[in-house]
Amino acid sequence: MFKKILVANRGEIALRIQRACSELGVKAVMVYSEADRDAKYVKLAEEAVCIGPAPSGLSYLNMPAIISAAEVTDAEAIHPGYGFLSENADFAERVEKSGFQFIGPTPESIRIMGDKVSAKQAMIRAGVPCVPGSDGELPDDPVAIRRIARSVGYPVIIKAAGGGGGRGMRVVHTEAALVNAVQMTKAEAGTAFGNPAVYMEKFLQNPRHIEIQIIADKFKNAVYLGERDCSMQRRHQKVIEEAPAPGIPRKLIEKIGERCVAACKKIGYRGAGTFEFLYENGEFYFIEMNTRVQVEHPVTEWITGVDIVKTQIMVAAGEKLPFTQRQIEIRGHAIECRINAEDPYKFIPSPGRITMWHAPGGPGVRVDSHVYTNYFVPPNYDSMIGKIIVHGDTREEALARMRTALSETVIEGINTNIPLHRDLMVDAKFMAGGTNIHYLEEWLAQRKR
Repeated sequence: MFKKILVANRGEIALRIQRACSELGVKAVMVYSEADRDAKYVKLAEEAVCIGPAPSGLSYLNMPAIISAAEVTDAEAIHPGYGFLSENADFAERVEKSGFQFIGPTPESIRIMGDKVSAKQAMIRAGVPCVPGSDGELPDDPVAIRRIARSVGYPVIIKAAGGGGGRGMRVVHTEAALVNAVQMTKAEAGTAFGNPAVYMEKFLQNPRHIEIQIIADKFKNAVYLGERDCSMQRRHQKVIEEAPAPGIPRKLIEKIGERCVAACKKIGYRGAGTFEFLYENGEFYFIEMNTRVQVEHPVTEWITGVDIVKTQIMVAAGEKLPFTQRQIEIRGHAIECRINAEDPYKFIPSPGRITMWHAPGGPGVRVDSHVYTNYFVPPNYDSMIGKIIVHGDTREEALARMRTALSETVIEGINTNIPLHRDLMVDAKFMAGGTNIHYLEEWLAQRKR
């Protein structure tokens, strides 16, 4: 096992990794920007290094500063958290060339799976079902583009090959708008991701967003840890996640889970990762893979009993997976609400000082958050300030627990999206389970009327 790990991320995930290191008896070096000087994980740290001013590009995304911090503190490995660097193959490569272990997949795996075109091709080869679309990058020829769209069938969605975070995609309903949409998405992709390549997929009308969590070691052992339903989202940003997915037969999950495990073995994947699918009419369609631990990992941890972050550190240190597929059992139901510092219905960020913070508690309630009373939420970063996760024997019990937890939570001084979560937890359709990825957008649009 490592003696010392540098944690190259911020917010609740930095605290989460710090906790995992503490349990493993590993020293954690926390890096932080000037804006995060008073963050909880910095205050708790045995060692902490300031790596730059508030803007992410000058601190958390500044690769030389992170690697230098690892060198001066004698760290052996770097955990990229789940920020942008966790899926940056160049960073993984630089870390390993500098003599540190990157806690995540190999740079090769990140490259294959990070480029959505090559990821799709790898999945087709591994027998994982994919969304119908272009076989690869779209050509420049407008005639060829139109031909592909006709064969896929409208509506189609144009996506950036190097995209992520819900950016770089456009839905097209008619042939007249097609070529212009492709050109605009190409230009956007080039500016945002440094890669102008785009591809086309059929735009499913009523899909759910289902994820399969996997974890693999360096010895070609791979295991899937059930699934998550992340359909409650807006502008491709998730709001509520739950596990297992309501109403999907276990047989179907097992079938797709086994395919994902086979794909991991085929590409020699190591560490934690997530296969994202759209699910419609009893069929799964692969859309992309996230080569990192995700925000919503706690719901999976709770239904399987596996500590994903700890296991990820263990396999990076060269240990074998401590469990087999047969040992993974799904128990009960877990729900997670992402708590953001923003207007609950307009989603305008609301940075500022938290004058009062009281977290919920009780059986089956977990709060992952780095904030506290008097903490200042900086305006420089993502608006998420924590997660409330609950577990119950049944989905109904988990829903009741979440309603209680949300009613107990007190955050004063800033706006948060807790009122939105409270409304959704009593929404009849959400309570019934199985809402699609468009549901929240439509629900919000109706509210405005």
